[in-house]
Amino acid sequence: MSTSHNRTIIETSDLSVQFRMERGTSKVLDGIDMSVYDGEIIGVVGESGSGKSMFADSLLDAVVDPGEVTGDVTYYPEDGEEVDVLELSKDELMALRWNEISMVFQGAQSSFNPTIGIRAHFEETLKAHGRNVEEGMEHARDLISDLHMDPERVLDSYPHELSGGMKQRTLIALSLILDPNVLVMDEPTAALDLLMQRSILSLLDDIKDKYDITIIFITHDLPLVAGLADRLAVMYAFKFVEIGLANEIISSPSHPYTRALLKAVPNMDRPLSSMEPIEGSAPDPVNIPSGCSYHPRCPISTDECTSTDPGFERVSDTHEAACFHWERSMEEVPFQPPEEESVGLSADQPHDSYAVTEGDSIISVENTSVHFEQSSGGIIDSLLNEPKTVHAVDDIDLDIYDNDVVVLVGESGCGKTTLGKTIIGVQRPTDGSVKYRGQDIWDARDNVGDVQIPYSYIRRALQIIPQDPGSSLNPNRTVEASLSVPLKQWAPELSTQDRKARIHGMLDRVGMSPPEDYAGRYPHQLSGGEKQRIALIRALLMNPDVILADEAVSALDVSLRVEMMDLMLKLQEMFDTSYLFVSHNLSNARYLAGNADGRIAVMYLGEIVEIGPAESVIQNPQHPYTKVLNWSTANLETDPSIEEPPVRGIDIPDPVDPPSGCRFHTRCPEARETCTKQKPDAVGASHSDDHRVSCFRNYPEDHPYWSDQELAADESESAESSKREVSVE
Repeated sequence: MSTSHNRTIIETSDLSVQFRMERGTSKVLDGIDMSVYDGEIIGVVGESGSGKSMFADSLLDAVVDPGEVTGDVTYYPEDGEEVDVLELSKDELMALRWNEISMVFQGAQSSFNPTIGIRAHFEETLKAHGRNVEEGMEHARDLISDLHMDPERVLDSYPHELSGGMKQRTLIALSLILDPNVLVMDEPTAALDLLMQRSILSLLDDIKDKYDITIIFITHDLPLVAGLADRLAVMYAFKFVEIGLANEIISSPSHPYTRALLKAVPNMDRPLSSMEPIEGSAPDPVNIPSGCSYHPRCPISTDECTSTDPGFERVSDTHEAACFHWERSMEEVPFQPPEEESVGLSADQPHDSYAVTEGDSIISVENTSVHFEQSSGGIIDSLLNEPKTVHAVDDIDLDIYDNDVVVLVGESGCGKTTLGKTIIGVQRPTDGSVKYRGQDIWDARDNVGDVQIPYSYIRRALQIIPQDPGSSLNPNRTVEASLSVPLKQWAPELSTQDRKARIHGMLDRVGMSPPEDYAGRYPHQLSGGEKQRIALIRALLMNPDVILADEAVSALDVSLRVEMMDLMLKLQEMFDTSYLFVSHNLSNARYLAGNADGRIAVMYLGEIVEIGPAESVIQNPQHPYTKVLNWSTANLETDPSIEEPPVRGIDIPDPVDPPSGCRFHTRCPEARETCTKQKPDAVGASHSDDHRVSCFRNYPEDHPYWSDQELAADESESAESSKREVSVE
């Protein structure tokens, strides 16, 4: 397949990886033939468990034991003989890694030694490879500066003193310190906020050109890499099914799986009704279907597909698909809405379609703040210095109604989870009140005053789906045993058989059939999506009024997020519950709130800066910070290198010392002098009273903001961005 890149730098031939297990041989990479071209960015995309990371590890012969790697991996340096990577000795591999081919692993925190400073990480890497340390550290400073950080601030820190985004950028700099020719990046931005993800992608495009490197970017998030990559390689069931120029695969996908994947991705620009989950599930690596591995889920499969494994068919000179029926696929498997169907909301468009909440609220939050004390350091510091106050949540007013959906969105550290836990009575507020149907939750908890609703009832009515459901499930208990615990506590009158019947009925309702099979499984025998379903069942067994869903779909593949959110909405109708959904992803927020006629509340540094009907907030964002979140939400048609981010600083200020006035003014491109001194109150947006925003740009023209001069760049840029981030999530 010809491309604009002529020279091959890495080539694999019949590359396979297998693990021998008690239940059979698990083949997690199956006969991969792939060429990576010098100077390109190639995006390797697929669901979790499809073999992406195994492909990355195989390129460096880094598959852990007892994995067995077969086939060939050949590296072609620009000067010198070709290298058979799988035949290298341990010392030869060490010389190849970092010097020629470097890797950025998923999860920057686990890649650093917490006991030594960042400077020592760079120096030890240089010494281990026989490089001049003084010259190498100058190069390190240049790399860190290119990644928009203060070199001395970073080098003088320990890993825990850097925010997640700063750690990830520092790891990228460390991976480039020896000037490798190839950079393999395995889910390098998976744990980061969208703004940080998008910003790092923009930086990668510049880094690639400046340092003349080839990048292999591995991700489960197709929109994230679509605008960055020159080519895309789509992986399904341990092999590639479609490879081609990125713009061709996005505009004219040929494999039925790629087309289904594009349709399943939550998107900001397409109608909500056009997004559908992929039917079925990915195959077990121990029992891969014969023929085309996608045929059990494919709507156009034939007998040929079930018996014969298709090779690559040429779609164009720069595009191939492993499908016998790729031409039929392009005609019969739609992946985008009809052209005449558009999405958008004009400023003068009526909002009659949005639900108007009436009557008493279930939850009423009034002037609520949550502050934490943070010690300065060790025992001596805590004795000598006053503890610092973290402003996690400040002065929040919010009501949640029957059958309501409110989605809290914002960056990590903005207080979303803290506010959510406060609303359901898990976190005690510092100031203000949180009431359940008129009863102050903490008065009930402390038995103060005339308590009309007992605290035990309130706790049962307010439930939570944790961000990591796996960690909340006892690994030594079966699904049925775990789900029996809340029923034994809150419904002791139920017999063993009644409890079992209720649990099996819920398993069946969420699609975990046969329920008898799933009831007897342990957490390690469940997929990520199945663990989320168990957490949802556990909350619903209490028949609650409100469920806090804390990043309930963020750990799932993009292809599974729509399915999970559809399930939540379906169960909402059955159980008449309300959701308080926490997310850093605006596409997910739009899908859930938009389909439920709910609201999106945008949080920044402990404050709600904009709230309104979902489509109104998405299509007509009024606060500059909401516009930043819009920009950071990658869409399939978006090139991250085209636009500059509409924000002056990437890193969020420290909530220990939040900026005065409007807290966003240190990063806001629209900030003026008034913003540094005054905090704007929430006012109705010009197109909707239901849509409220805290920004002086929505104030009348006689407000002092409009006569002020704009802040100069050096005044507006946040000195806070160089501070250590304190997580209040």
